[in-house]
Order: sequence, then structure tokens, then C-alpha cells
Amino acid sequence: MTSSSSVPAGSTGYRHELYPYSGSDEFVAGAVDFIQEALEGDEAVVVAVPQEKASLLRAQVREGDTVRYVDTSRVAHHPGRLIAAWQEWIKERVSEGRPVRGIGESPWDQVGSAAEASELRYHEWLLNRAFAQGPAWWLLCPYDVARDDAALTQMARCHPEIRRDGRTVLSEDYDPRAPYEFAALTDPCDPYDEFLYTSGDLPALREKIAACAEQHGLTGRRLRELHLAATEVATNSIRHGGGHGVLRTWSEARRLVCEFRDAGHLEDPLTGRAMPTARQVGGRGLWLVHQLCDLVEIRSTPHDGTTIRLHTELPG
Repeated sequence: MTSSSSVPAGSTGYRHELYPYSGSDEFVAGAVDFIQEALEGDEAVVVAVPQEKASLLRAQVREGDTVRYVDTSRVAHHPGRLIAAWQEWIKERVSEGRPVRGIGESPWDQVGSAAEASELRYHEWLLNRAFAQGPAWWLLCPYDVARDDAALTQMARCHPEIRRDGRTVLSEDYDPRAPYEFAALTDPCDPYDEFLYTSGDLPALREKIAACAEQHGLTGRRLRELHLAATEVATNSIRHGGGHGVLRTWSEARRLVCEFRDAGHLEDPLTGRAMPTARQVGGRGLWLVHQLCDLVEIRSTPHDGTTIRLHTELPG
């Protein structure tokens, strides 16, 4: 067991801590204790939680030079955009020359699908990779234990540490050497359309997507954004996935899903999740895809190839 203490100034360590709680009172108590520890250590704090949780904390700790509440509405339901958001929030605070803490909670009670919940948990696991070589900071992730025990165990596998009764213990479920255990992708909903594409087929692929989209009332700007995202993914299939791929389209849970399968392998799971740098080669296409779609699921192994699902919310 280790006591809660500040991250040493100049350290390159990233601390990622799960905070199981029950009810709003316990949420506030644990979060405020974490903030007070930071203030006593002259650390900056970034609070990125749903608006109703932020209101509870604001009543106890006002925003100021040390504590900053950030608006998460544009990224909260888009797991592929969250790492870049945290990188920006932390970069700004680290530049002030003080150690930094963060409090981050996804709006779990507003999650619209099992796919979104799965991608949010995967984001928690990816945070450990994204900040392994970055600046020293400490992230507390509150999680309501009113959810099922299986989900809490899955969250524990994504966090090296757990906060209990105001103290930090190592997570027995976390293994930094273990690969992430994905939930199996659901089967396509019937009826679905299938199209084999290769070089020269991109116009026909966009026509296939447009026909499916228009059946469900998806037109205008959102359809153009989906076309752009689909073109990026299909182009990657042709260039890096064996020269061809398979497109499947269907609707489920008020979303249009476009699935792309090819024989390629995406080696870096962080590709597309961090904002590309001016000198970066590669990764810009998937970055754009995450910005254009409401949800992106990626499964990629050397043996099975790559499957990418693009989810776009349907109107109405």
C-alpha cells in the first residue's frame, strides 16, 4: 500500500488511479480530498467530469488559477477524441511549471450502446500508453460502483492503482504486459449490404454508402463527412491492407454502421488518437476519421487483419 502523495516535480511518471464510489456524496468527498491534496502540494488541477458532477464540485472548490474545470461536452461521447483532449489540457497546465493532477469521469449513465461503453473502457487502457513517456501527472478516474461488478473489474484492469478510503493501493487486476481484452464485435444487423472494393472502386463505394444512408434519412453535411471518413479507411485498405477490402453497411440503435475489413495490421493502437504534429508521417487519416464519426471501433491483429467500424448517428 502507498499513501496518496504528490508526483515529484521533474518526474516522468504518469499515475492512473481508479476511484470506485457509491452515490454523489462519496463522489464529492473523494474528489475534493484529491483536489485538496493537490492544493497543499502546490499542484495544478484539471477537472473533466460531466456537467452535473462539475456543479457538485464547484460548490466545494471554486475555479481559479490552480483549479480549472474544462468543458467535456464535445469529446465525452467520442472515445477516440479523448486522449488528444487530455494531451491539450495537460500540456497547458504543465507549461506553468507545476505538477499536475486531473480528475476524469466519462458520462457512464448516458452511454448509448455497448459499443460506446467498450470503447470508453479501451480509452482508459490506452491512457497508460499515451502518457508513458509524457510529462508527470496524476489522473483520478471516479467510477460509480452501482454498475455491475464485471464492468468494475474491467475498469480495474485499465488502472495501475485504486483509491480506497483516501489511500492508494496497487490494482491486482492490472497487468502492464497483458494485451487488452476486447469484447467481441457484434454481428452485423440483418439486412446488411456487402461490397468488395479494390483500386478504382472508391466512387462506387461512396455510392453504396450514400444509397444506404439515404434510406435512413442521412443526407447533407453528415453524409459528406461519412463519405470522407470512409474514403480514408478504404484508401488505407488498398494501400496497406492487401490491395482490397470488404465494406458492410447496416443500421442499429439509431446509427448507420460502415464496416471495413482487410488483411492489413495496424501496429500502433494509438494511431489517430493523438493530434498529428506538423512533421508527422502517417496517422492523419485515422485522426480525421475519429473527428468525423460519432464512434470508431478498431480491431487489428497480424493473424485476423483489420476491422474498422464507423458509427454515424441517424437523424431524428
